[in-house]
Amino acid sequence: MLCLDNKDGILFNHRRQSQDRILRSHILSLCGARGLWLNAYSAGQFTQEEHARLRVDDRFLALAGAGDYCFVEDQRIEPFLDKIENIILFGWNRAYPADRYFDRTVLRQGWTLRETDEFVGYSHAKITKEVYEKCKK
Repeated sequence: MLCLDNKDGILFNHRRQSQDRILRSHILSLCGARGLWLNAYSAGQFTQEEHARLRVDDRFLALAGAGDYCFVEDQRIEPFLDKIENIILFGWNRAYPADRYFDRTVLRQGWTLRETDEFVGYSHAKITKEVYEKCKK
């Protein structure tokens, strides 16, 4: 899972562009009992109560297994595309300053848009969710 602005921006000056507590709750509900893999940087935005559902390790993309969920903010996913089953993008529907971007050309390499949804966040009037599924070979 990644969060993007309208220009596919992810980070600005090594910091996340934004965050939203309803989005965090939504992410955790998607993960269910499996929990959520992420690094220490990303874990910092979750509450202490939510930490019981987190699997925190800076090598999380390498350690996650089939069916696991990962939340990516400051790492590249390209080295792990062979392991990734779905890519879930959350759109802020705003343009923020950015100096690091998600490369959407990745999605043209064997991924199909399976689902879209919108919901109201806490600090964002609309958050868009896109779920891309790896095409079967």
